[in-house]
Amino acid sequence: MEKKNIDWENLGFAYIKTDKRYVSNYKDGAWDEGALIEDADITMNECAGVLQYAQTIFEGLKAYTTEDGRIVTFRPDLNGQRMMDSAARMEMPQFDAGRFVDAVTQTVRANAGYVPPYGSGASLYIRPYMFGINPVIGVKPADEYQFRIFTTPVGPYFKGGVKPLTICVSDFDRAAPRGTGHIKAGLNYAMSLHAIVSAHANGFDENLYPDSATRTKVEETGGANFLFVTKEGKVVTPHSETILPSITRRSLMYVAEHYLGLEVEERDVYLDELKDFAECGLCGTAAVISPVGKIVDHGQEICFPSGMEQMGETTRKLYETLTGIQMGQIEAPKGWIHVIESM
Repeated sequence: MEKKNIDWENLGFAYIKTDKRYVSNYKDGAWDEGALIEDADITMNECAGVLQYAQTIFEGLKAYTTEDGRIVTFRPDLNGQRMMDSAARMEMPQFDAGRFVDAVTQTVRANAGYVPPYGSGASLYIRPYMFGINPVIGVKPADEYQFRIFTTPVGPYFKGGVKPLTICVSDFDRAAPRGTGHIKAGLNYAMSLHAIVSAHANGFDENLYPDSATRTKVEETGGANFLFVTKEGKVVTPHSETILPSITRRSLMYVAEHYLGLEVEERDVYLDELKDFAECGLCGTAAVISPVGKIVDHGQEICFPSGMEQMGETTRKLYETLTGIQMGQIEAPKGWIHVIESM
């Protein structure tokens, strides 16, 4: 498919309507066959379950053009499984992970002209989501659901160069123990909006949310997992039952151990040990790793030796290796790269 006439080099992270989106409906206890459609608008009843009780979940992944011209996605099977886990927790019907990957494939292939060319730094963002659509007035799960996927081309996260972030320890809680912090539910992100607006108003880029039970341990930000590097070069990530199991974080930990030969550890990370780390980063689909230069804990500044000018050495190696795998420059572990379209 011929590429669209888009200024790929100057794309931001904003919605651009593409030609096709995938839709499947759940009714009478079963999903229909699903189809690609052109209409980007959704019609629903004013009493739809999603509007009344926020019964909605979503995923996020990207499609890339590799160095050899293929269009690929990165580990979409894990997004499909995570969405099944989210659905189970939210009392929603599961959309099979195999069908999920097939739906992603169909949607990206139908919008291949919007996948940015190799070397542009841009990618095609893929947003699968599901919501309760039939009228619900009592507090209960909906009976009917819609699963959809849309795509939109987005620019590189580090446009203009890497700038390490300054984040603050938040006074707000992100997720309750035994709550929904470990799934990708819309309600988790809704509650973070006030906190992130407040952080930005105070000059910070993001929030660090401590655990809600003791407020002594590092959990995550509103939309990314933490990754730390010790002064000895060990890569450490927080362990918690209330943070989202990031696919990017899991991939980076594998890369650290099996590609870079580093020691890795998933464990409780305490606020009072932050000063002992050499590097800090935030892991997620959008940026892979965003370097953190400083964390401010109620006036106390914790400055990482990696500084406020660039990524730390280990963080940079992790970033370059994982993006090299995604772009086809470095051989990927088996099953990591799903080919949508070959040259």
